[in-house]
Amino acid sequence: MPVQVRGEVVSVRRAGQYHVLTVTAPGVPELARPGNFATLAIGDLDSSGLILRRAFSIHGVQSRGIYGGTIDLVVADSGPGTHWLVQRRRGDVLDIVAPLGKPFALPRDPASCLLVGGGYGSAPLVFLADHLRARGCRVDVILGASTEEKLFGVLEAKRIASTVAITTEDGSLGGTGLVTDHLREAIERAKTDVVYACGPMGMLAAVAGIASDAGIYSQCAVEESMACGVGVCMTCVLPVIGDDGVTRMLRSCVEGPIFRGDRVRWADVGTIPPDTLGAPQVEGRTS
Repeated sequence: MPVQVRGEVVSVRRAGQYHVLTVTAPGVPELARPGNFATLAIGDLDSSGLILRRAFSIHGVQSRGIYGGTIDLVVADSGPGTHWLVQRRRGDVLDIVAPLGKPFALPRDPASCLLVGGGYGSAPLVFLADHLRARGCRVDVILGASTEEKLFGVLEAKRIASTVAITTEDGSLGGTGLVTDHLREAIERAKTDVVYACGPMGMLAAVAGIASDAGIYSQCAVEESMACGVGVCMTCVLPVIGDDGVTRMLRSCVEGPIFRGDRVRWADVGTIPPDTLGAPQVEGRTS
């Protein structure tokens, strides 16, 4: 179960075009798993006009130390809410609800795992890699972004992964192109059993398709906008095929953000397909 805590900012550091916030969060590190996220209230509690909380993947946790438990969150300064967050300083108080969402499913036995991240969507991958390595899994990583400054987690990935491949669209670091340009080769080379992916929705769709073509399992952390983070507002729904073959509109914040790549109807994200359970019926169409 998630908890709501008032945490204090320990540090805010730059990482390329992003900021990493370390915040005290008593009780959260013991509960958090890779793929979980946190929501933060934005602005001063008494005067803010920014009503909605902001959701961020949990990048890492520390359950011990002088602060009694902290979490790391990666923030892109991309709007009024996130700009307010990155202006926080040591000792500032933040209202946090975490851990939220369903985490990645980990292999029961040692397996070869390929982790694919796009931009700062790669934030939860090192947390995931630590857990996979603890289970005796092989970990390979592919990271990509449009430019070098928009990459995240390269040094951390090199610390823990067997191999790390880097791609940038402008060729400023690593190979020129997209992460998916190297995915088939990486799967074959590492004899990959499962692919884990975090990043833009277009990237996730391509990764899921390549994994399916290779006959392997994929798990994708989707980047749908989350307004409430607890399943009430229904703004983060997307069409997902269930075990029974029926498509349902599932909430990314509750049933996700981790979904099987072969179950998400990527081409229909942002719509309600007519064959979805409970979809509005067009006049004259019979069910």
